[in-house]
Amino acid sequence: MSRKTGMALAVIVAATAADVGKMAPNFRLTDATGAQVELSKYKGKVVLLNFWATTCGGCRIEIPRFMEFEKKYKGSGLAVIGVALDDDGWKPVKPFVKARKMNYRVVVGGGDVAKLYGVESMPATFLIGRDGRIVRADKAEYEKEIRRLMGNKAE
Repeated sequence: MSRKTGMALAVIVAATAADVGKMAPNFRLTDATGAQVELSKYKGKVVLLNFWATTCGGCRIEIPRFMEFEKKYKGSGLAVIGVALDDDGWKPVKPFVKARKMNYRVVVGGGDVAKLYGVESMPATFLIGRDGRIVRADKAEYEKEIRRLMGNKAE
């Protein structure tokens, strides 16, 4: 994904009606520590998967909310994963994550993983159920949907 495309729009792209109920495409990317992050290993957890970039204004607005979700629901089985799509890879992402004290897993992806999810603008966020299937949720409904997916395990 080019920087130009990433900066063009700062809107939420939730799962489309066609994506709902489909298995979330698997990917394997590396986090800042060099550890492999493979989406299929998160089966059994509710996953909030967010595609973002350091240059995306809408992404900057969402990050504190996702940090709050990670803190509040991690013990109940939520995993927040941020896929940074910055053209320069970790160079801008590492200092950005450190400065904001982001408390959830961040990996750097590229056009291939964005294409798997049909990401054309950022931020783009998908909720994935414990069974690995994409769940439709509007931006305002994330927390409500997270609670529903977790059943009685969320406080």
